[in-house]
Amino acid sequence: MPRLGTVEGSCEALIEEAEAAPIEGWDFSWLNGRATEERPSWGYSRLLAERAKDVSTLLDLQTGGGELLSQVPRLPPLTVATEGWEPNVRRASRRLHPRRAWVVVAQEDGPTLPFGSETFDLVVSRHPVVTWWDEVTRVLRPGGRYLSQQVGPHSMREVTEFFMGPQPATSPRMPELARENAGTAGLRVEDLTMERLRATFADVGAVVYFLRLVIWTVPDFSVQKYRDRLTAMHREITTNGPFVAHATRFLIEATKPG
Repeated sequence: MPRLGTVEGSCEALIEEAEAAPIEGWDFSWLNGRATEERPSWGYSRLLAERAKDVSTLLDLQTGGGELLSQVPRLPPLTVATEGWEPNVRRASRRLHPRRAWVVVAQEDGPTLPFGSETFDLVVSRHPVVTWWDEVTRVLRPGGRYLSQQVGPHSMREVTEFFMGPQPATSPRMPELARENAGTAGLRVEDLTMERLRATFADVGAVVYFLRLVIWTVPDFSVQKYRDRLTAMHREITTNGPFVAHATRFLIEATKPG
C-alpha cells in the first residue's frame, strides 16, 4: 500500500486544487501520496485473469474507463464491456479497442441488457452501482459464471457521517442480501466473502477529490454546501494527522446451473 506524504497548503488552496483535478474513469492516481486504501485479500484482478483464460465469451458490466479489463493478460475471443457515462465510454474504447474488445453504451447496465439470452460464459463487474440479477442470469450460458467485487455495507461511513451526521444502521449492500437476490434469480452462490479495509486521507484536498469521484459516499456533496465541514476536516487533519475511515468490500461468485 502506498505511503502517505506530507501535503502542505491552506485549506482553500487544497480544495481549489482538488476541484480542478480531472476525474474521468476510475483512475485514483491523483491521490498517490495523499490517500491510501487497503486492498482485499482475494485479489480481484488475479481472479478475473484466471477466469477469463478458460472461456470464449466475457461481459464486463460498468467497466468505467476499462482500466481493469484492459490489463487482463488474455481476453476471450468475444469480449464486451458496458458503460453508461460518455467520458468513460471514450476512455474505455481507447483502451479496449486495441485489444479487440467491444464497448457498448448501456445506462447503468439495466434493467435490460442489450444482449441475447445465454450469450456469455463469464459476466464480471467491479463495484457495480446496482446489480440486475435477473439480467445477469439471462445473458449467462448454462454453466456460466458471475464474478463481482462489490462495495459492502457502510463503506467509508466515517467520511459520510463527518459530513452528513449519523446514518441508518441498515444498508442495501449487505452480502447476504446479494446471496438472496442471486439465488432468487436462479444462480448458485459458490463464494461470498467480505472484508473491512483501512483507508486514510492526508489532506482535505484528497477528501474533496474522493467525494467528487465516489459520489455515493456523500450523495449531495459540493464544496459550497459543505465548506464549513471541509474547514473542520482540514483543522482536524492538521491537528491530529490523517483522517482514518474504513471501506468494506465483498466478493461474490456464482454459477448458472447447466
